[in-house]
Order: sequence, then C-alpha cells, then structure tokens
Amino acid sequence: MKKKIDENLITRPPVVVVLGHVDSGKTSILDAIRKTNVAEKESGGITQHIGAYQVEKDGKKITFLDTPGHEAFSAMRSRGANVADIAILVVDVVEGVKAQTKEAITHIKKSGVHLIVALNKMDKPEANPEKAKRELAKEDIVVESMAGKIPSVEVSATTQKGIPELLEMILLVAEMEELKGDAKKPAQGIVIESCMDNMRGATATLLLRDGSLKTGDIIATPSCFTKIKSLENFKKEYLTQAFPSDPVVVFGFNQPPRIGEEFKVFADQDSAESFASQKEEKKFKENITVTEEQRILNLVLKADVAGSLEAIEGILSNILQDKVVLNILRSGVGSVNESDMKLALGSKALVLGFRVKVDSSAKRISEREKMRIIEFDIIYNLVEEVRKIMEKVVAPEQSRTDLGKMKVLAKFLTDKNRQIIGGRVTEGELKKGALLEVYRNEEKIGSGRMINLQRNKKDADTIIKGDECGILFEGEVKIEEGDIVLAYTEQRIKQL
Repeated sequence: MKKKIDENLITRPPVVVVLGHVDSGKTSILDAIRKTNVAEKESGGITQHIGAYQVEKDGKKITFLDTPGHEAFSAMRSRGANVADIAILVVDVVEGVKAQTKEAITHIKKSGVHLIVALNKMDKPEANPEKAKRELAKEDIVVESMAGKIPSVEVSATTQKGIPELLEMILLVAEMEELKGDAKKPAQGIVIESCMDNMRGATATLLLRDGSLKTGDIIATPSCFTKIKSLENFKKEYLTQAFPSDPVVVFGFNQPPRIGEEFKVFADQDSAESFASQKEEKKFKENITVTEEQRILNLVLKADVAGSLEAIEGILSNILQDKVVLNILRSGVGSVNESDMKLALGSKALVLGFRVKVDSSAKRISEREKMRIIEFDIIYNLVEEVRKIMEKVVAPEQSRTDLGKMKVLAKFLTDKNRQIIGGRVTEGELKKGALLEVYRNEEKIGSGRMINLQRNKKDADTIIKGDECGILFEGEVKIEEGDIVLAYTEQRIKQL
C-alpha cells in the first residue's frame, strides 16, 4: 500500500513569498522576473493586496506570492509567510534594514520557512551590501558570505542583475527540501485572495497545497462553496486541471471566501454546503457601551478584495478611540450598493469605498439624500480622512479660566431675566463679556453672562481689584446685595 501512495507523489513547485521594507523593491523584482508591468498598476507603487504568480526557470516552475509592503498589511504579510515554502527577504542595500524589514524577519522566523536574502538596488552608486549584511546579522540573519547558513544574492530589479541567480537559488533550496505533492488525491489548499467581480460574482485566488483540482469539482471553505465551472491561471488562461503549488482563480462562490481559509473538494453539493455552514459570522460592535464623554461614528465599509478589507479594518481598530468610538456596521467586498446606502441613511453612517465602484441606485440615493460617499485608492488616505472626521464629530472640551470676583453692593434694575447690579471687585479682575456664576453664603445659586460693564456710568472693558463697577447681568437667578459674582471665560479645545 505504501508503494502505491509513493508512486502518486510528484515533485511540486516551491511556493515563494517575497517580504521586506515598503520601498525595498519587492514588486520591481517580481516585475523583472515575470516581465510584466505589475509595479506600474499599483496605486502609489505599493502592492495593495496579495497576488499569486507562477514562472518557469530551466523548465521548472516557481510559484510566487506577492505580499504587500505597507506597514498596514502586517497581518497579510504574516499570512503570506505561513503558506510558503521559501521566503525571499528583500533588503535595500542603500537604506539597509528598516523597521518593516525587522517585522518581516519576525514573520519568517515564526513560520519556519527557508530564507533567502535578496540584496536589492545593487545598481545604485551608494549601494553598500556589506553594511546591510552587518545589520541583518544583528537580527540573527547571518548570510553565507559572513560564515552563516543563509544564502544571499545581490540583485538589481532595474538592470535585472542577479535575477537568474536568485531563481537558481530558489530551485536549489527547493531541490534540497524535496517538495512533494500527491496529484491523485482531491485538492486541498488555501484562499490567497477574494473579491466580488461585477461580471462573475464572488471570485477567489486559491493556492493548491496538495492534490489536483479540475472543472466540475465541488469545493468549499468554512464560509462558502461552489461547483467549479472553469479554472484560470494568473494570466487568465483556462486550465483543465491544476496541481500541487499551482495558483488558480475560481469564481461562482455563493459569497467571497475569507483570506487564509482552507478549501477542500467534496463528493456532492450537500456535503459542501454542510461544511460551508461552519462559517462564523463576523462580529462587530453592535451594542457599544460608551461614556457620556464619547461619541460614536458609524461606518459602512466596502473594498475591492478581502485582503484590503481586512487590512483597513485592522488599522481602523488601532486608531485611538477614547473620545470617538468607530462602529463598523457593515463591511464587505464589491460595489457600494443600494442596501449599503439605506443602512447608512438609517444609522447616519459614513460610507467608505476602497477601490470600488458605486452602482447607479446607490448614486441616486446619495444625490437625493445629499449623502457623501468617500472613495479612496490608498489605504492611508482613507485612514487619515477617518481621523479628520473623528475630529469634527468629537465634542470639544471646555477649558475654563477664572478671572475675578465682585461683591454685590446694590441692585439698580430688574427686568425679566436681566439685572443691573453694582459692587466692588475683591479678587482679580472683571472683563466685558465674561461668563458669571452667582454665590450666596458660599453656595452657587445660579449663572449667567455679562452683557455690559461700566465704571462711573461709562463703558469699560476691564475693572481691576479694588474698583467699583456696574454690571448688566443676564440670567435666571435673582441677585441680592451681599452675593458674590465670579467672572470666568471658557475656551473650546479640540480633543484629537
């Protein structure tokens, strides 16, 4: 029996994840490898979500996972490392080891994958690979040229120097690991990305970890299922069958699967649906407990793909919310639609769209109700806009400054809620327009404001300690001789 199983095993391509600092040149290296223009298609030159690509070198395939370089995508980067066999740590030989480089090293160490260091930007006049190696050594990443065990390759994405050597090193490490897969068994693997395609519905990029996948197969994750009508590779070419380590695009799910979910093949649709019913509903703060000092900002969030959505939710959750609490009422992938707008209208929510379209019915509601839909294609622009809106909705704090006190010596006129009173300033000073509190026997009995201030029947801006004056007081309290009037000012202070 063992021999039969061994005969089914085939050598599978290595799955490679590329990690590093935001500007280290990861996407440019993949661009040089694939000879595509992926880098130019990304907003701000930063990869916004995980993609999977496959290339050939000397007749052998290599699968690449292109992970985001932005610090907002820490969770996605960590997930990328966990599904790979080999990690390429891209280090900028001009800038050296940065905070995100260290973060990537942490993910690589936790995942236990094999590491290759790519020392990039060797074409730059200021390139200093030895400095970069020394900085890596401080992070316990000691390359072979420094008597360590980790292979390193000097490359330039711009001139393509070292790119062939990098691919050869990947294949060498993979050969030493003897990566195998069983092509005869039903496929199982991981969801790399998902989105809502306007033409084809819920779509996902899947990475096969073992087994084979073909059209007609019924697959499910803990949250969704589909019967495969067609398979596509990353170049949108149709496939009849996919094998271990292949990335494939599948559409027709009943809803977009979650990133990182495992998928399996099932004998029938009932079994698949039963497995998909394991879905755990995403819980948002439906019943938020807030203090009197806090405000709530409701959000409806739509994004192009699940990876972006998860990253946005993660970074929004890290915003300081001591004054304003963010409450995500709904989040999902796909266009902003009528249902989103109705929910936002009923709950006075802010509608945020990240690299998505707004359908016609949603636009009509937006125009009719004068509701703003805020659209973005850079995550940090979205986050900064949310911060600004939080500043606007938070109730400003009042900063109080006591000015002075006056003892009431006489009442001259009382008319509805206004009085003219006279007295002597006993502490500090009085200023025209100040707010007033009235005390009797050291107990506050009311408050009001100063309409006018006079000395010797002439208007004055300030009366100092020791001088006598008259005040036109406005307020509900009836002031008597002997009362103490305290003057003060308040200033509104922005909290965020």
